[in-house]
Amino acid sequence: MTDTQPTIAEAPQGSSPDSGGPLYWDPFDPAIARDPYPIYRRLRAEAPLYYNDKHDFYLLSRCDDVDRALLDWETFSSSRGPILEIIKAGIEIPPGTLLMEDPPAHDIHRGLLKSVFTPRRVLSLEPQIREMCVRSLDRLAGLDRFDLMTAFANEVPMRVIGMLLGIPESDQESVRDRADANLRTAPGQQMEVSDQAIPNAEQFAEYIDWRADHPSDDLMTELLRAEFVDTEGVTRTLTRQEILTYISVVAGAGNETTARLIGWLGSLLARFPDQRAELVADPRLIPNAIEETLRFEPTGHAIARYVTTDVELYGRTVPAGSAMILLIASANRDEDRWPEPDRFDIHRKISNLRTFGFGTHFCLGAALARLEAKVALEELLARFPRWDVEWDSIALSSTSTVRGWETLPVIIG
Repeated sequence: MTDTQPTIAEAPQGSSPDSGGPLYWDPFDPAIARDPYPIYRRLRAEAPLYYNDKHDFYLLSRCDDVDRALLDWETFSSSRGPILEIIKAGIEIPPGTLLMEDPPAHDIHRGLLKSVFTPRRVLSLEPQIREMCVRSLDRLAGLDRFDLMTAFANEVPMRVIGMLLGIPESDQESVRDRADANLRTAPGQQMEVSDQAIPNAEQFAEYIDWRADHPSDDLMTELLRAEFVDTEGVTRTLTRQEILTYISVVAGAGNETTARLIGWLGSLLARFPDQRAELVADPRLIPNAIEETLRFEPTGHAIARYVTTDVELYGRTVPAGSAMILLIASANRDEDRWPEPDRFDIHRKISNLRTFGFGTHFCLGAALARLEAKVALEELLARFPRWDVEWDSIALSSTSTVRGWETLPVIIG
């Protein structure tokens, strides 16, 4: 990498709202979302415990503080959701919603999904994932430009999750679109939260009922058959509503974030073509390039927690009942953990990555997301070793929970 290359890989979209004035961070501000990293740097230096009085939440931005909070699930609880708007809404969380549970219920329900996401089981999916990538790229043969998100990045995770859940290909796109729509917001607005933590779960009811009569080798069949000991000590199978919740969580989590990861790979490697050329020459570097992308441009910047008891931090009391945001993307660029954190480097030694969480709620689908990204990038580079981005035509998704490209037009050659 040369010294003249930019350190922030975001395409130029106007000046950052952080001009050295009063420190302010707002998860709903699209101007901040364009390039939040200068503000993250100031938060770590000037306000490691930050309070936003407009939206009434606290925030931790340093890596060590984020780690401690992620491990201390008793103080920083997931029981009211991992998203600020859901915590503030105070809605009832249905059982089986892994992202919105604490132990012991969380551990019981998580155990039911572990067999689906074992390393061996995930690796066995590689041929099918590769076939899906090839099929998507075949449709792009001969084109000199296309939108990487709609033509490829959004397609692959949708097919993989559909395969896992046993959803027919003809229905997969509508299932994905409904899951994604739950995360979308109007620019500058908060997510609309209904009285249900997991909306649209009923869309899977027909598939579950059909699969109960036609068992197969997929996640739905495993969940229908799974026996476990619940928090009351009763051995039983999941209720229909619990299965609906499980399926909805997997469908939502597996689609959006992996698609955005593939999109960041596309834009970063256009910004740093010398590093892309290294990957073309030696595909063995691809897994580490994915890790660096997960660090440098994580798809989820923040995780929210509910504070269960008064806690002292930096000489202040964070009262019980508060919402706390753990700024993962800031921890991933903390100078105390990462040398030259604003430099994108596919050769960086990666450890202590927090993009998939830490501790009790470490993402069950991390290995699957990494595999999808690896196969997708291998096939993309084999087919299109060089591309550029139409930077004036790109757009970030309008969402307070996931940061990534809505559109990413690329020019081949």
